Order: sequence, then structure tokens, then C-alpha cells
Amino acid sequence: MPIPYDIPEVLDRREGPHGEVVLRRHGDRLEIIANGCFLMDTSDGRSERRLVDAARDALAGRDRPDVLIGGLGVGFSLAHAAADPRWGRITVVEREHAIVEWHRDGPLAALSAQALSDPRTEIVETDLVAHVNETSDTYDALCLDIDNGPDWTVTDGNGNLYREAGLASCARVLRPGGVLAVWSAQPSPEFEGTLRNAGFQQVRTEEIPVARGVPDVVHLAISPG
Repeated sequence: MPIPYDIPEVLDRREGPHGEVVLRRHGDRLEIIANGCFLMDTSDGRSERRLVDAARDALAGRDRPDVLIGGLGVGFSLAHAAADPRWGRITVVEREHAIVEWHRDGPLAALSAQALSDPRTEIVETDLVAHVNETSDTYDALCLDIDNGPDWTVTDGNGNLYREAGLASCARVLRPGGVLAVWSAQPSPEFEGTLRNAGFQQVRTEEIPVARGVPDVVHLAISPG
């Protein structure tokens, strides 16, 4: 007897300036696919939440720190930050208008509605690389989750973020002693070396066990100055 195969249902498909982005339902979870590359789904979220907590813990009790979250995704990082009264301003940079719409009045709203209504939250619709290059704002923490990791980028342009020039831009928008936290599906010793070469201190990688597969990781570093 054939085994039933659970075929994902496409809920929305958009073509934007960075290519195709798709929201689909697969069983009881929602998935975001960009240019055919799986980004994330709603099945777990513990590593996205740990991304935020690891950054906060590394700030060593700084009062009401401001955080920039790079990538809205399915909303785990934003929702977790907004549920924590210890954070100050919460800025989320997301370049895909479709993803923002899916959170505001689409299938992902159930995960993020409360966080989006929090007065500390601001959504900035722009490319993260451009934002850290151009903004005059500064933050205590940058929590970046726009790729599957420094070695597995969604678009070629994102690769610049993980090189010394891109990390210098990250350092520019971090306040002295601020923390850079970068989510990755796997460790990247090369990225750790690039962080050190860019002047970051206390560079380390933290593993986060997940429900299935190999552990995710968070790369952590303290800004120079």
C-alpha cells in the first residue's frame, strides 16, 4: 500500500527585486523559501530565540539595550525579543515586502501580531547590508539571521556582510562593547577568523540543539572600542 506523501501547499508566491520568495504550508508548519532555498519554518524556533538571548546575555546587564534584528523570517526572534521587557528599542530590518505583509495581515500574523503592536518595535523595509552601511542609528546588539550562515548565503550580495568590510559596517553601528550575534546552520571557523581580523573581541561559537538534524550555532563577538 503506498504511503501518503504530504505535499507542501503554496500559500503565496512573489517575485521581487531579489528574486522569488514563497510562503507555503507543509503539514502543521509554515515555510519560507527564497529563490528555491529553504530559509526557515515554524516547527521549532529555539535557535532563533537563543540568538536573541545570547546577545542580551553578552551585554552583561546593560540597561534597556537597543537591538537590531536582521531578518524578520517567521518572526521567532522578534516575538521573543518583544516578550522580554529588558530590551529597549527593537528594530527589525527586512528587505522582502512580502514577508512583512505575511506578518501584518497574513498567515504569519498569529506569531507576530503582539510583537508588531509593541511600541518598542519598528520594521524597516530595506536591505540589511545597505542599512548597516548607511544608517546613522546605533545599537547595543545586532542579531543577524538573513542567511543559512556566513558560508551559505541566500543572495550573492549578502556575502559582503561576512567579510571584513561588512563587519566593519556592523561595528560602526554598534555602541562600544556592543555584541554581534550571527545565526548559522553550521559552524564556520573561517568566519570566526574574519571576525577577529575585523577587530572583534571575545569571539566564540555556541551550539544550539534542535529538534531534528545537526545543531544550529550562534557566532558571538564583542565590538571593538
